[in-house]
Amino acid sequence: TPAAGFVSVPHSLAIGIISAVVSNLVVEWRTRTSIDDTLDVFPCHGVGGMVGMLLTGVFASQNVNPNNTTGEGLFFGHTHLFLIQLLALVATSVFAFVGSVVLLKITDMISPLRVSKEEEELGLDISQHGEKL
Repeated sequence: TPAAGFVSVPHSLAIGIISAVVSNLVVEWRTRTSIDDTLDVFPCHGVGGMVGMLLTGVFASQNVNPNNTTGEGLFFGHTHLFLIQLLALVATSVFAFVGSVVLLKITDMISPLRVSKEEEELGLDISQHGEKL
């Protein structure tokens, strides 16, 4: 969606296809690891957004929006916008990671994020919700 004011329709289709393929590859890779992301939220939304963000810096065109002052993308022989997008991606990722760690630490001090091993082995329905067998 953020690329809409900067890329042509064919390039937006390319961004969608490439982002979907990369996201699905990361979902497949994640299933072979011990990373705990049951709903594949990060591979689907995070990775797709990151790829789309970078590809905006690849396919941006001033022909799409003459008022665009950010310049042309890498596809058109210009590196400036792509490098800005890459820097923004890194800065945003660091900010989100640090912010998440801080908030998780605060939350963990108020209410533990993990149950005890005994509660986990007993089952959360029983240990947390008082369900009876």
